[in-house]
Amino acid sequence: MTSFYDLVESNRTCRRFYQDENIDFEILEYLVNLARLSASAGNLQPLKYFITNSEEINEKIFSCIAWAAYLKDWPGPEIGERPSAYIIVTGDTSIAKNFGCDHGIASQTILLGAREKNIAGCMIGAFKKNQLMSLLNIPSKFEILLVIALGKPKEKVTIETIEKDGDIKYFRDQHLVHHVPKRKLEDIIFNLNVE
Repeated sequence: MTSFYDLVESNRTCRRFYQDENIDFEILEYLVNLARLSASAGNLQPLKYFITNSEEINEKIFSCIAWAAYLKDWPGPEIGERPSAYIIVTGDTSIAKNFGCDHGIASQTILLGAREKNIAGCMIGAFKKNQLMSLLNIPSKFEILLVIALGKPKEKVTIETIEKDGDIKYFRDQHLVHHVPKRKLEDIIFNLNVE
């Protein structure tokens, strides 16, 4: 059995997938159910989810997404490496006007559940919101908060340790291994002299 630490460590953002490996709709429902069980501010539960594993709908979603800001020469995954499923996280404005960090909690839970199923994902906040709303006929009472791309991972992602004040930008090497710099634990914990 995988430890929780290993699950978190393996939950790296993935941007290249085996597009032809379908993700069952039941698995997408399972992942949304994990999000449903997660914490919600005031227990309002204002999040609603649009899920798809349809190639036609996936292509519409893909056309609205910006991929990997630090990889300037990479326009995103090519055909054959695109996500085979998406979960669009929305906030229902008839329930709440502010969604706080609910969508972050829910999305991380979805991605951890995906890793448990050997699926990788990418939490995307850079997308053409109005175009996506229109293409999917999403009613105006819903605000799109995040798009989660999912699929069987095609790329290898490694964690690198950065020195204090080092570069935090992720990069790809000549073998297309994706490197993600992370600060050291001692660089992110501080103590206060509180008496």
